Amino acid sequence: MKETNGDQKGLNMYGSSAHNIYAQNNVGIESPAKLIEMLYEGVLRFNAQAKKAINDKNIEKKIYWTNRSIAIVVELVSVLDKSQGEVSDYLNGLYNYQIQLLTTASLRGDTTKLDEVSTVFKALLEAWRETT
Repeated sequence: MKETNGDQKGLNMYGSSAHNIYAQNNVGIESPAKLIEMLYEGVLRFNAQAKKAINDKNIEKKIYWTNRSIAIVVELVSVLDKSQGEVSDYLNGLYNYQIQLLTTASLRGDTTKLDEVSTVFKALLEAWRETT
């Protein structure tokens, strides 16, 4: 997918704010674009761990890993640049829905909800890599 003006807005939307947050925490990041990629990958990794914990009937780890995924998605919401219009509005709604799914997955031990979130984040990661 070629980068469009909207894709560039998406990069700018995340870029400086997310990078500043990590810079304040002394985490070395190559670029704001790389940071978003790492966050998407983190959700996928933590969801896989949460799914394993659910299958192993390990409640403590299930809660731990779903909470880690939720924390990343909350961070993604917090760095959205609301001035970017439709792109940020869409992502805000999408991310908030993913938080709902992750919460349900944790409360009910529902791996299908985790799979749904992972499918969305795999698509987001793929699209993100194509635009940066």
